[in-house]
Amino acid sequence: MSGEIEHVAVGVIYNKKKDKVLITKRHEDAHQGGLWEFPGGKFENGEDINAALSRELSEEIGLVVEKARPLIRIRHDYPGQSVLLDVWRIDEWHGQIHSREGQLVEWVNIGDLSGRSFPAADQAIITAARLPVLYQISPDPFADIELFINKTETCLRAGIRLFQLRCRDPARDGYKELVQRLRILFESYDATLLINAPPADAVAMDVSGVHLNSARLLQLDQRPLGKDYWVAASCHNRDELEHARQIDVDFVVLAPVNKTSSHPDRQAIGWEHFRQLAEIASMPVYALGGMRVHDLDIARTAGGQGIAMLGEIWLSTNPARVISACLSC
Repeated sequence: MSGEIEHVAVGVIYNKKKDKVLITKRHEDAHQGGLWEFPGGKFENGEDINAALSRELSEEIGLVVEKARPLIRIRHDYPGQSVLLDVWRIDEWHGQIHSREGQLVEWVNIGDLSGRSFPAADQAIITAARLPVLYQISPDPFADIELFINKTETCLRAGIRLFQLRCRDPARDGYKELVQRLRILFESYDATLLINAPPADAVAMDVSGVHLNSARLLQLDQRPLGKDYWVAASCHNRDELEHARQIDVDFVVLAPVNKTSSHPDRQAIGWEHFRQLAEIASMPVYALGGMRVHDLDIARTAGGQGIAMLGEIWLSTNPARVISACLSC
C-alpha cells in the first residue's frame, strides 16, 4: 500500500508482579473502534519515541514513564491506512492510572490477552508480551537420556519457560517416550515445550507447538497448526523470514548472528543485518549463534525479542547461573 504511514508509540505496561498488563478500549467511533488496544498514540512533529510515548501515556492514562525498553516494531496495512507501531515495554512507572479520555482501562493477565478482541496489528504485540527473553534449545538428547532430563529440569528450576527439543531423528525409537516424559515435566513448571519435528507430531504428542527448521518452513504454504499451538521457525535470510511471515508463524530465530564453533564455515549475519531483518519481521525475533549473556541487551536494542541459547547453557558447569543472569537483565 502506498501513501503516508501513521507512526504510533505504544506502551506495554506491566504491574509489579509482571503477570498483568494494561489495556484500554478504543472508542466506538474511532478507527478499529470497540476493540482493545495497548495504550499510546501518534507521534507529533519532531518527537522521538521517548517524547511521544511519555506524552501519550500521560495524556491518555496519567502515567509517568520511568524506564522503558524496545519490545517490537510492527508495520501493518489496513484498508485505507498503514501503521508503524513502535512498541516499548514499560516495567517502571509512577502515577495514578485512570482514564483521562473516557476510555475503559483494565489490568489483564497476560495469559488472558488472546481472549480479547484486538486490532490485527496488535496480535504480534500479544505474542511478544507472552514470550520470555530467553529461548533454550537442546542438543540431541540420546547420548544420555537420564542426564538430559535431569539437566533440563535444572534449567526449568532456574527459570526457563520456552524450550525447543531438537533431535537429529524424531522417528527413532524412544523419541515418543522421551517427549511424553518431558511434556509432563514441562507442565509441572507451566513452561512451553516445542519440538523440532513434523508439525503433526506436536498434535499427536500433545505438546505446546512446533519449531520448523528452514527446510520444513519452505515446504509449507500455510500455517501448519491452529492458533492454540505455537509455531516457530528458523530463518537465515530475508527470503526465509518473508516466508515465515506469509504463513503466519508466531516467532522466528535468526541465525547465526555471531560466528560459532559448531558451524565455523557458516557466515555470520552480524548485528546490523539482524537489526535490518528484525525491522521488517513484524513478529518477535530471537538472535541465535554464539550468544552470551551480554548479547541479550544488544539483541533487544537491535529490535529482537531476546536470545536463543544452546551451548552457552548446556555446556556450562553452572547452567542455572547463566539462565539467572539472562533473566535478570
